[in-house]
Amino acid sequence: MTAFVPAYWKLLESGELQERVQQAYARLESCEWCPRRCRVNRLAGKLGVCHTGERARVASYGPHYGEERPLSGWKGSGTVFFNRCNLRCVFCQNHDISQTDEGMEVTPEQLAQIFLRLQAMGCHNINLVSPSHVVPQILAGVFLAAQAGLRLPLVYNTGGYDALEALQLLDGVVDIYMPDMKYADAAVAKQYSGVKDYPQVNRAAVREMHRQVGDLKINAQGLAERGLLVRHLVLPHRLAGTREIMKFLAEEISPNTYVNVMGQYRPEFLAERFPLLNRRVTLEEVYHAREEARRAGLNRLDE
Repeated sequence: MTAFVPAYWKLLESGELQERVQQAYARLESCEWCPRRCRVNRLAGKLGVCHTGERARVASYGPHYGEERPLSGWKGSGTVFFNRCNLRCVFCQNHDISQTDEGMEVTPEQLAQIFLRLQAMGCHNINLVSPSHVVPQILAGVFLAAQAGLRLPLVYNTGGYDALEALQLLDGVVDIYMPDMKYADAAVAKQYSGVKDYPQVNRAAVREMHRQVGDLKINAQGLAERGLLVRHLVLPHRLAGTREIMKFLAEEISPNTYVNVMGQYRPEFLAERFPLLNRRVTLEEVYHAREEARRAGLNRLDE
């Protein structure tokens, strides 16, 4: 059996990974790392929507056993939870992390050590949660950790609001892309996450992710090594637009797209202020959403 080699090793050996780190940090002088394009100088301490300057802020890290089985396996997915987010989802299930500064600012050297600790713990991958606003910092951490022997798959676990320029700089670095596809309707996205262009940005991002890594590849041990895994959270009253999203995935990405249609929505954070969101999803809504995925022609649903 051929030993797994992470995508970023090739760029490390060619010297290109270091060049990408330099390019990424230069772009922080007028930040356009996400589609909000705040254009603030983060190197000078200016803060945009993500409230993050030159250094990433880590809320917590450790083995996670509650991810999809191809990620969690039996030793856990090595999750790194970054504070802040470039979205403002009123129902955020992790709002204590995504909307606060409660974590610890880390240097690239410290981030690299976190990656290496997770590897030493036996985790199957490095799972970067809410990474969209800290791509330069992640690249720097991966560069240093790879030099020191990191060889785990890199998982980009994102809310799905990612700029193409950022994703293109990650081409050949990320092994597994795991984006959310939250909404099919722009007005719903604006009301509940604060960005009206979410559907078009999200679809363009998913196209680029799939172009880079293809369909999800799972090895003989049942672990994901490379590819695209899409998450879709079922919302009450069919607000997420499941039918349109599943049709897009089946027809414009691949019918072999690995999709997790998630039924764990509950009204968190500010959801109680929004009548249509102020209840859990029903079993009928979840069943209907999964049937929409099957009817669209998708044949790899996470169970």
